[in-house]
Formats: sequence, structure tokens, C-alpha cells
Amino acid sequence: MTTLLQRIEIESAPHPTAAVIWLHGLGASGDDFAAIVPELDLTGCAPIRFVFPHAPTMPVSVNNGYVMPAWYDIKNADLVRQEDPAGIHASARAIEALVAHEVARGIAPEHIVLAGFSQGCAMALHTGLRHSARLAGIMALSGYLPLADTLATERHPANFKTPIFMAHGTADPVVPLTRAEASRQALLVQGYAVQWHTYPMPHSVHPQEVADISAFLQSVLGANKG
Repeated sequence: MTTLLQRIEIESAPHPTAAVIWLHGLGASGDDFAAIVPELDLTGCAPIRFVFPHAPTMPVSVNNGYVMPAWYDIKNADLVRQEDPAGIHASARAIEALVAHEVARGIAPEHIVLAGFSQGCAMALHTGLRHSARLAGIMALSGYLPLADTLATERHPANFKTPIFMAHGTADPVVPLTRAEASRQALLVQGYAVQWHTYPMPHSVHPQEVADISAFLQSVLGANKG
């Protein structure tokens, strides 16, 4: 049995019937995005449990083997050469366990959003598109699609129509805009519905992006959603 990742949980109101599992970036922690919850306009949404897990620590090759919180190893700055399938799959199992935990607590998969920033974005896309039950949506912030070559054979039809919110900074020095654009194109080619947003920012979060995230959550987790 998979041990659940340590995590921070914040409920927008008592008795949540929806969940957002939000994955942080390389070297960060679940605290990284917990502060964004009060900034979100969740008008019309059912009560939401926000789950901010902490990634395990591991040596990261691109950072000279320094041990830090990471969802998988990164061997090259271009992000997609010599990827770490074993690490990605291990983290996907840990994220799947969090989804199963929310389902066991009474939240239906179709009321769960997988979200992530940077490396967490990569994991949200990887895990969400392979998940065997329909999810409410995927939020992919300032990241990219990992193991893109295996998606066609590994993706699950349950999430063929899942809304995908992709957001990226036009001046991102960590995950270049071109890498995100290539990921968007790979998703479009396979028929996914991608809501694409860019903002004048580096590897960060923009105020307009927070408003757009609010609108996305309202659209996929509105109180009248079935």
C-alpha cells in the first residue's frame, strides 16, 4: 500500500464535495501555493478541499546532484533529453494515491482537478491524462508535457475530453515558452481541448492568471456541475 505524501489541506468551506490537488515545482514545497487559496474567486463553486502535497527529496542531476524536493530527476536543462521515466512513474503512483484518498473521503473523480506548477505541471499532465476515471480538469502552469512520446499509447479515454488550462510566462527562463508551446501542440494533435494563456512574466504567477484560474475552477467545479 502506498504511503500518502505529506501535505497541506485547506478547505474553502465545510464539507467539501470537490478537490484540487496542486503540485509544487522543483525545490519548493506544498506551502508554495497554499497562500493562493484566499486570492481565488470561487463564487458559485461547491466547497473545495485544496491539497498541497510535498514532493519527496532526491538528488537532481541538473543541480549538480543537490538533494531537494523533486517529483523526478532532471538530467538536462532542455528538460526532455534523458528524461526520468522511473521517477515520473513513481510520483504518478503517489499522486494517484492522493486522488484515491479523496475518492475514499467521498469526492467523486469528476469533481477533482489536478493542478501543478513547473515540474508539478508536468506531473499533473502526465498523471491526469492517464487516470482511469474522468477528472474535472487539469491546470498546467508554467510547465510542459513529459514523456510525450508515450502519451498516445498510455493515455486513458476517460480523460480525452477533460478541460486543460495551460498558462505560461512569455519571459520564462526556466521552462522556455517554446517548450510549453510544443507541449500544447502535442496535446492538440491528440485531440485534447487546451485553454491556452500567456502572461508577461518570468517563471512565476501573474495577477491576471489568478483571475483566469478562478474562472477555470468556476467552470469545472461549479455547484451545478454533475
